[in-house]
Amino acid sequence: MARLTINGEVREVDVDPETPLLWVIREQVGLTGTKFGCGIAQCGACTVHIDGVATRSCAMPVSAVTAEQKITTIEGLSPDGSHPLQKAWAALDVPQCGYCQSGMIMAAAGLLQQNPSPTDEDINTEITNICRCGTYNRVRAAIKLAADGGATQNG
Repeated sequence: MARLTINGEVREVDVDPETPLLWVIREQVGLTGTKFGCGIAQCGACTVHIDGVATRSCAMPVSAVTAEQKITTIEGLSPDGSHPLQKAWAALDVPQCGYCQSGMIMAAAGLLQQNPSPTDEDINTEITNICRCGTYNRVRAAIKLAADGGATQNG
């Protein structure tokens, strides 16, 4: 039995300890905003925060997370969509297909938590998520808009 704290709620799940955290979040807990992309922690669609650090959950066994660690999914970032990044994403129409966007937003939130005023180079270095639609320029613009506070003023 794994005991996890997800979006502030303690959950107990009966899974094999080697089950990837992503599948526990999606299948056992029912939070489907976090997506499966590659299964090898390369694309970033599965990004969640563990104790505030952006972490790719598809290749992380649930046994690697303790009950004391706080897991935040896209649903827990801001349940009402009021997070500055969510507002910036909407204001700039960032997504096309949208599949990778929850992971992108979680990666961006991790970046802004560590670096509230990132440069283009910082964003290019830290946001390594893959977007098949190629929305990278809009992602960068949305991160900068959220960092500047513009999404909260205009959104």
